[in-house]
Amino acid sequence: MSSPQLITPEEKLADAKKQLSFPRIVAICGSTRFMAEMNEADLRETKAGRIVVKPGCDLKSPHELWSDPVEAEALKIRLDELHRSKILLADEVLVVGDYVGDSTRAEIAYARELGRPVRFTHPEVGPGA
Repeated sequence: MSSPQLITPEEKLADAKKQLSFPRIVAICGSTRFMAEMNEADLRETKAGRIVVKPGCDLKSPHELWSDPVEAEALKIRLDELHRSKILLADEVLVVGDYVGDSTRAEIAYARELGRPVRFTHPEVGPGA
């Protein structure tokens, strides 16, 4: 007699989204230097009927919430963790921009580890990413 297979939290999440008939969820990734392009991609993906999650802060642009360098570094760590959760929640990832840095490369690797399809607005940066 075999023991019942345990269902992972990820499988429970996928099942819940399926039962709720959720639209596909797209996590937008990329350097925050491409925030305008991310907003455009958000618009297009939303128009196509998809739920979009993307970075909500651009730490490269000045703002009082991250003006202290020590607080900014701690915030970056928290935001990176938050974005990984967005990738976990998503059904697929859309990488925006014609440049892929270390952070984006790590996000792509994580998405692929999870089995999420990865699309690129600039396919020429995709193969090596």
